[in-house]
Amino acid sequence: VMTLTDLGLQTEVQDAVGAYGDQLVMARVRNVVALLPGTDSTGRLFLVGHYDSVPVGPGANDDGTGTSAILETARALATGPRPRNDVVIVITDAEEACLCGAEAFVREHPLARDGGVVLNLEARGAGGPPVMFETATGNAALAGVFGASAAQPVGTSFAVEVYRILPNDTDFSVFLAASRFTGLNSAFIDGAAAYHTPQDQPGRVNKRTLQAMGDNLLSLTRALDDADLTALAKPAAHDATYFPVLGRLARYPGWLVLPFAILAVIGVAVLVVLARRRGRSSLLRSLAGAGLALIPLLLAPIAAQVLWIVLVAIRPGYAGMIDPHRPGWYRVAVVALTATILLAWYVQLRRRVGPVPLAIGAMVWLAVLGVVLALLTPGGSYLTALPALAAAIAGIVALTTKSTVLRAIAIGAANAIAVLVLAPTVTLFFPALGLATGGAPAFFMMLLGLALLPVFDMIVPTARQKPRERRGLLVIATAEALTVAFVATGLIVDKFDASHPIPVQLMYALDTGSSTARWVSAEPDPGEWTRQYVTAREDLRDSFGIFGDQDVATGPATAAELRAPDVTTVSDTSTAGLRDLKLRVVPQRTVRMVYLQMTPGIRVVGATVAGRAVPDDRLGDGSQPFAVLFYAPPQEGIEVALSISGDAPVSLRVMDASDGLESLPGFKRSPRVALLFDDHATGSAVAARTHRIP
Repeated sequence: VMTLTDLGLQTEVQDAVGAYGDQLVMARVRNVVALLPGTDSTGRLFLVGHYDSVPVGPGANDDGTGTSAILETARALATGPRPRNDVVIVITDAEEACLCGAEAFVREHPLARDGGVVLNLEARGAGGPPVMFETATGNAALAGVFGASAAQPVGTSFAVEVYRILPNDTDFSVFLAASRFTGLNSAFIDGAAAYHTPQDQPGRVNKRTLQAMGDNLLSLTRALDDADLTALAKPAAHDATYFPVLGRLARYPGWLVLPFAILAVIGVAVLVVLARRRGRSSLLRSLAGAGLALIPLLLAPIAAQVLWIVLVAIRPGYAGMIDPHRPGWYRVAVVALTATILLAWYVQLRRRVGPVPLAIGAMVWLAVLGVVLALLTPGGSYLTALPALAAAIAGIVALTTKSTVLRAIAIGAANAIAVLVLAPTVTLFFPALGLATGGAPAFFMMLLGLALLPVFDMIVPTARQKPRERRGLLVIATAEALTVAFVATGLIVDKFDASHPIPVQLMYALDTGSSTARWVSAEPDPGEWTRQYVTAREDLRDSFGIFGDQDVATGPATAAELRAPDVTTVSDTSTAGLRDLKLRVVPQRTVRMVYLQMTPGIRVVGATVAGRAVPDDRLGDGSQPFAVLFYAPPQEGIEVALSISGDAPVSLRVMDASDGLESLPGFKRSPRVALLFDDHATGSAVAARTHRIP
């Protein structure tokens, strides 16, 4: 606040109650909002980040980097020529808990009323290039601005398509849901092992990544400041297809996606016919090549997943991670493993089937996938349609020309296109999905390998001559040896220690009414450290709904001196078959969140929590009890007004959660190999009791 005020921006703290999500999750939030008025504004540009973090994480990357980049951009704008358009800085609260800060801003702040263009900054790791991974629909115009203006434009329309079908959300989701904003969402994604952990500290911030994020934001802000936001704030007629190429962003309009995919199919079909007429492949051999190409396409992702299973078996601490702390050698191992599979497949089949049928068979799958993606996820069709089209054209040229030079140029150009299109996706998928789902990058790696079969035909010897056959087997053996060597090196390099600990989950739950306590872990398969505390599995939905609706691991614990929230009745009246209850829930210690849950069978037909009316679809129906999770409750507590059908006695389960387990009896932190991570209840001590109102 002081920084923005000192820069001369109109700055305020928005103190509000936000609510977001399918379940009733609310929070008291304090958003920092600042305005830099434009000289001749055509709309508003919103620079959005969040300053909160998960309970166990300092949040230096997520989202200290985004907040820092926004503040530095504000400084550059405030000390330079005044922008044309209004620039609104929004540093939100409670993003990690429930996106409630963004919801409160979008719902009630006057500056959000007319919408605009949003640039949201996030982090899901500790390094790597900032990736523009999410857009509003109709992104053609904004993708154009991003590609032309961003200092380091890294982004792919395929990532946008994938993210749209995932359940993940950021503050950007709230702005898009309001239907009066467009924009771009960016984050860096490498180094996921430090994400949402105590390791997310300033020393883990990659300065090159931070610089790139700031450079991108400033260059985009200046470009949008000079633009007419009236048009850009509205969705374009279509999405663009785009992907990184040599430090810039290649893009073309979405209406070309299906034509390119169809052209690829036609090109491959022409190549099949031409190969048959030239005697290089029969129709049956081309079909056989297509069928045989399925072997490496399926085997590569399976092998990558098996490799991860083996790594987890060797090092069980990996089970709770999507990526190791130092994943580099393992990633190279997946590359070598994929190459081993491809080379073994090709050397064994080249003599029996022929190089042309195998190459054509690979093109068939590239072209087919191009059409499938064009119909299902248009932004990803380029990944296979463009390499298939280029390869088909190169094949036609190679079969119709007598010029060795022209043939080499055509094949080289097609292979270059395949590398430029597919290689960035492989490099982005490794950090985005982690080795735990290494099958995805392995699949796209294999697509790239199949697209490069004409090159392999030059470097992999024919198996007809024994010396060359031995050389082919030597190439395969070398790839196998490299795979083993890379895995072994990864195991040596990536070891758990105090700076790179094993992630674990542990909570404490106390019923103050019965003075019974238990340890709780949400780990699906608790590791060695966690098994000190949990010995069985239990459904705690009715007694400790704060842990969610999942089956959890539990174990006996010693009751601690914790007090559950106090509940007082402010008023209790009945009219026309409805009972109107007004309650005040007051925590008796410093807590992060409060949870209230009605006993099943009581039907709530109306509710207000901390002054916010609860939507009807979140009231429950009696069989599904009314429940609310409230983050950052004020010291004076929260007021809950309930309209209940009938006049039966009311039973209310109340609980709250405080941070830290160190002071609890029986808890022993491992100094080197354990940390409390990620889940919002992890590392918390919960105290609960049942409050009955006659």
